[in-house]
Amino acid sequence: MISQWQLRAAFAQRLSDMYGREVPAYTTLVEVSREVNEDVLRAQGADAERLGSISRVTAERHGAIRVGTPEELRQVARVFGALGMHPVGFYDLREAAASAVPVVSTAFRPVDGEELARNPFRVFTSMLTPADPRFFDPDLRARLENFLAGRQLFPPELLALADRAEAAGELPDADAERFLQLAVRAFELSPEPVDQAWYATLERVSAVAADIGGVRSTHINHLTPRVLDIDELYRRMTERGIEMIDTIQGPPRWKGPDVLLRQTSFRALAEPRALRTPDGNVISGALRVRFGEVEARGIALSREGRARYDRLLARVDDQAARLPHTDRAELARALWAEELPDSERALAAQGLAHFTYHVAPDRPQDASRPPAGLHDLLEQGWVRAEPVVYEDFLPRSAAGIFQSNLSDEGSRNHDQQGAAYDSAWLSDALGRDVLDPFDLYEEQQNRSLAQVARELGLDAVPG
Repeated sequence: MISQWQLRAAFAQRLSDMYGREVPAYTTLVEVSREVNEDVLRAQGADAERLGSISRVTAERHGAIRVGTPEELRQVARVFGALGMHPVGFYDLREAAASAVPVVSTAFRPVDGEELARNPFRVFTSMLTPADPRFFDPDLRARLENFLAGRQLFPPELLALADRAEAAGELPDADAERFLQLAVRAFELSPEPVDQAWYATLERVSAVAADIGGVRSTHINHLTPRVLDIDELYRRMTERGIEMIDTIQGPPRWKGPDVLLRQTSFRALAEPRALRTPDGNVISGALRVRFGEVEARGIALSREGRARYDRLLARVDDQAARLPHTDRAELARALWAEELPDSERALAAQGLAHFTYHVAPDRPQDASRPPAGLHDLLEQGWVRAEPVVYEDFLPRSAAGIFQSNLSDEGSRNHDQQGAAYDSAWLSDALGRDVLDPFDLYEEQQNRSLAQVARELGLDAVPG
């Protein structure tokens, strides 16, 4: 029998192999990531594995896909449910980008710490919003919804196998192999000709809308390795002649601990595609929709820490607008140094980030009673703290990656009121709860504190 985590690991690997064949520059990205990680490990030793073992970091991937309807999203949830992946977080990219990105998103991933350690594969999944009148007028919305209703992304056999795997937590070898074949095939780039006129109609609204609703299939848009030094990777990729986007999205590089998520990518490539012209002929063309993203993950911030991060971003925006010739990264570094503590211990003490806590093997052994407070337990060597890796995404950074790879801004009617989507709506559409990432980090931290209290014979250890 093949367990869910084994299915997940095999699927991630096969998807990576497939995407490397389709987009050779992705293979280069993986190679450079591995080289950088090996160099960081040699230079930093055990410190390089502070946020995950090198084997986990090297194997780690996140994918990105796009679908058109709630029904397609429900089917995606069934496929990823087979892999032990749950919808976590709600991201509204419509509000996070200056250009037209008419999607709302969630991320499917494992949520249990042990499952994450085995294989942390995650898929950022976006759904088109045809009901938003800022992007789609009534006529285009009707045409788009009719087109989407007439396609099938996932064969019934795949969905039936997925349901069995999710219910049982495993599949027999032969069924697991069939599931993997069908699942990988569902995300391959289809050779079916694209309706040139229909694609162009949607592209005038948004290249993202055209990529979702202008074709009769879905595909992997990017597959993202994890790197321990994203600035060095950016430099090495540029040296190899691969065109990168202009910036690294997310927090700046600074002297303090890495937090949240930093991302960048190489620019979307013009890929050969068959196009069907209005007169019915099939011609060779090219579409530019897929790119190669890479990420560096840091410590998960608490709600308070994330609120401070968002305020810092707003201050950077304000100062950059007032000082247009000043380097934005330098502005960010200066503000980070003013507003964020520059050590893990201080982040923990101020409740700005999440850690798991563990009784120290070399704790005092003189029969003294341990102190009750977490600060004293840490200071006196009774307990050690390990940072919790940020497993999720930043809507502004995701939108920034999308936007950096678009050829134009698309169109948005600001006179219209946007259609309402939120986490509750998405949960209803999925037929399963969209989990709150902050709750997951808090639960992980609280479980570790409860375990510390049990081992030390304390009533409780307040976080």
